Amino acid sequence: MDNGGLFKLSHSRAKVNFSMKNKKQIYISESPGQTKRLGRLLARKILGEKSGAAARVLALFGDLGAGKTNFIQGFAAGLGIKETINSPTFTILKKYSLPGNGCENFYHIDFYRLGAEDDLELLGIKKILNDKNNIVAIEWPQVAAEFLPQSARAISFEIAGAKTRRLLAEF
Repeated sequence: MDNGGLFKLSHSRAKVNFSMKNKKQIYISESPGQTKRLGRLLARKILGEKSGAAARVLALFGDLGAGKTNFIQGFAAGLGIKETINSPTFTILKKYSLPGNGCENFYHIDFYRLGAEDDLELLGIKKILNDKNNIVAIEWPQVAAEFLPQSARAISFEIAGAKTRRLLAEF
């Protein structure tokens, strides 16, 4: 279902097209469950793609409470991760092994509390982002902008209502 790039996910059987390249699409999610489903669908899309020279990276922008963690929870489930996914706001980085799907690791990174590039160097961000066997989701990626590969997918999250979220995906 495509109506000029605006997509309203209103039930669990809705189809989502993540195949657009270098275009913007807007998705409206009316619940945390729908936001998780969008994440799951994108994970399956990414797993079906050939790996490039660097990690497959999602750069997630949005205010606190905008739905980034819900999206990542669905995304991780779509990658086959069974562990509980929580925001790594205080730990900064969490690494998960991927179950035999062609990629080795999923990194969930939250740069909300970082403010300097020196911190990124200590985390080994260059190595993580340059490893084509990694899938990486970064919340608050502004701090690491110069390290992100050109192939990074940007997704902006906006609060549009009590449970409604607007996601702008740029692929």
